[in-house]
Amino acid sequence: MYIDRSLEHIIQKTGQSFKAVLVTGPRQVGKSTILRHLFSEKKYITLDDPTILLESKQEPGLFFKNNRPPILLDEIQYNTDLFPYIKMECDRTEEAGRFFLTGSQQYHLMQGVSESLAGRIAILELSGLSLRELQGNHFSTPFVPSEEYIRERQTSFSHVDDIWEIIHRGSYPALQNPDVDWQLFYGSYLQTYMERDINQLGKVQDKLKFTQFLTAMAARTGQMLNYSTVAEEVGVSLATIKNWTSLLETSGILYMLQPFSNSALHRATKTPKIYFRDTGLVCFLTKYQTPDTAKNGALAGNLFETFVVSEILKSYSNAGRDYRFSISYYRGKDKIRKKTDGETASKEAEIDLIIEENGTLYPVEIKLSANPKLSMTNAFDVLDKIPQKKRGTGAIICLYDEVLWLKDHIVALPVEFI
Repeated sequence: MYIDRSLEHIIQKTGQSFKAVLVTGPRQVGKSTILRHLFSEKKYITLDDPTILLESKQEPGLFFKNNRPPILLDEIQYNTDLFPYIKMECDRTEEAGRFFLTGSQQYHLMQGVSESLAGRIAILELSGLSLRELQGNHFSTPFVPSEEYIRERQTSFSHVDDIWEIIHRGSYPALQNPDVDWQLFYGSYLQTYMERDINQLGKVQDKLKFTQFLTAMAARTGQMLNYSTVAEEVGVSLATIKNWTSLLETSGILYMLQPFSNSALHRATKTPKIYFRDTGLVCFLTKYQTPDTAKNGALAGNLFETFVVSEILKSYSNAGRDYRFSISYYRGKDKIRKKTDGETASKEAEIDLIIEENGTLYPVEIKLSANPKLSMTNAFDVLDKIPQKKRGTGAIICLYDEVLWLKDHIVALPVEFI
């Protein structure tokens, strides 16, 4: 059963003005499915087929004579040498929508695109299913906790019966079929991931160590990344951990949330936080076999935060927006508290997310709680130090079941409001 995707309209619109459209995203999120659904009349070719891949490598010019555009070309990362030929085909005509490409490895694709197809191609990102998509909700505005967004969203949001069922099940489209075995799916996914994507990207020799590394990283989702600690736990070199982390990011398994940077904040951390793109994969790797074990486990808060961050990123990518430079987090020694003896000491303050929109900074706190409190937002004040930036409405995303204003410009929002 096909599930309507929020990115459909963006792909169609983009295909009317660009000669080529590239849809990137992790394996199994539905990239080829969405293109075949939208453009069933176009010829579909996949480089997953060894025979076709060999032909494209040996005779790329002949390959395009035999496969004249407009075409759908799947898994382009297997042969990025095709990009110059795609450029030549694009330059033969002013017609838009000549190529619709998919690829699972963002860095290598971007490298080829920047060298060969700059100005000719639109790059879109497809993630796993969002909560909006699972609910059949066509609301398409990227999340930002402004009063305008809240008014607009209030007319279309709906509660879910159990958010932990969704967090544990994961966002891959195949898993929305209740007959698909969760354990078997993720076991097969990891096997395929290591056999295909990882081997192509990095030639990992010790698969056992790499699996231990995946598990160690999953246990750290929602935390600042300390490479040395992970290297010590897994028993490999620091350089190896950095390389493997890059592989996870390149293949869309992991997202590195960068710290907010501004010269007015002198004591802010510069370490990124890591978030897995799919909470079901985290549950599988950390052996949370049921929604209840995930809900009551030691990682519950991190899982909830990972889910919220992933949903916010999806709200941007599904609207065709690049979120990399507008969403960050903050941690620094800017808050001061008094000790009982009267002395003062610095205390680290953290803002889970800072969303920047039109020069306004919107701070967001993510809490696994149904009891939001104003004290949860104390760190938001640090943004007032930044000149030429305005602090917008601050939000607590939590398990409270309705919109609750705690103060002017401070609001608690149900998780379904994303």
